[in-house]
Formats: sequence, C-alpha cells, structure tokens
Amino acid sequence: MPEGDTVWRTARHLDAALSGARLTRGELRVPRFATADLTGREVLETVSRGKHMLTRLEGELTLHSHLGMDGAWRVHAPDERWRGGPAHQIRAILGTAAHTAVGYRLPVLELLRGRDESTALGYLGPDLLGPDWGPEEALRRLLAEPARAVGEALLDQRNLAGIGNIYGSELCFLARVPPWTPIGEIPGPGRLVALAHRLLLANRDRRRSRLWVYGREHRPCLRCGSRIRTAELGGRPAYWCPTCQPGTLS
Repeated sequence: MPEGDTVWRTARHLDAALSGARLTRGELRVPRFATADLTGREVLETVSRGKHMLTRLEGELTLHSHLGMDGAWRVHAPDERWRGGPAHQIRAILGTAAHTAVGYRLPVLELLRGRDESTALGYLGPDLLGPDWGPEEALRRLLAEPARAVGEALLDQRNLAGIGNIYGSELCFLARVPPWTPIGEIPGPGRLVALAHRLLLANRDRRRSRLWVYGREHRPCLRCGSRIRTAELGGRPAYWCPTCQPGTLS
C-alpha cells in the first residue's frame, strides 16, 4: 500500500497537471456517482491528507480518492496512450485541454461537498506531511493506549496519518525496538514521532531510500548481518532484525 510520501507526490503531480484548468471530461466509474458529470468545472487544487487525496473543484465539490493496495493515478498528454491497467479497472477520468488524469483500481472514490471533507476525514490524526502536523498531538494519541504494540499503533491513521507497513517496520528498526513492544514501554517515544516526521519528509521529494528490513525476510541485515525475520502483527507483516531489535516475540 502506498505510504504518505507516495500519496503526497501523486497529489502534487495531479495538482500540477490539472489545477487552474477546466475539465473537458469528468467521469466517475463507480455506481454511486456514475451519473455525475464534472465537465466544465475548474480544478482548484489537489492536496493529500495522510494517505488520502482531495481534488477540489469549482462549485464547492471535492473528489476524495484513496489508492488502497494497488490503486494509481496516471497523467497523460492528449495524444498519449493510457497506461496503468485495462479499461475495466478505470474508476475516474479527469481531462483538460492539456492533460488527462486516469484513476485505476481506486477502492475509495467519492464526490463530497467541500463542507463535508472534515466529516469524511476528521478521524485522521495529524498529517506527517501536512500543514496540521503536530507532534504533541500525535504523541498524545499514540500513548492513549500504552499497552498497544508500537508496530500497530504507528499504522493506525487515527494516531498519525501517513505511515504504512513499510515505514512501520523501518521506524521500529531505526528506533532499535521490536515491533511488538508496547508503545508505553519505549524510552523517549517523542523521538520516535520526530523520526517518523523526518523520514517521510526526507523521502517526500525523491524515490524512497534503501530499506533496512521491510521486504527483506531471510536476507542479511544491512547493519549486523543477521537474518531478517517477519511475523504477523495486527493482520499485517512486520519485519525486524533479531540482533538490532532484541526481544522475545509474544
């Protein structure tokens, strides 16, 4: 599943391609909004909110999308062949005179009134890459359940928005704690929150740097050479190094 930095870059790409132009084509290929016609509306902006994207349109409308596990937005020039998947996987088409943005396999796609954005996304915690980022509030939310495994707590978008499986494992490795450690037992948890912010910020404008543990099961740790291990935590895979992150899996 794309992490907050990937979603941020996608939103910026859509914003650069569409904002300030009027839609010459606006189709939503989901049953609930199949009859909606966005043609003629000006695209005001596209912004990210954690792992969510909000494309704001003239007339106080917002197109809310989420990439889920394998969704994607592709931007094409007028004469360019669309790429991203077969036609039956297309969920949205936003076209202007200069570009066409095509949304593939989007598990969440809904048209909102602008005033309803806060209702739809109000449950999210502070956005690690957003203007509302507040480390104190993120830490307060994380510590509200001190017995919860840190690997699960970091992935809960109600605590802080933007971390997925990749960064959840990477952050635990960088903090040298096993992912099943109760968040309340981590020394200096505020440093973990600050590290999460720095990590996403550092990778926001570039391809993600090398990964220490995620996806490296049975391969040698890049720091100590021990074999990386994995286990299920909260229904998702968690990766760790048994030497750099010592602790007994419970």
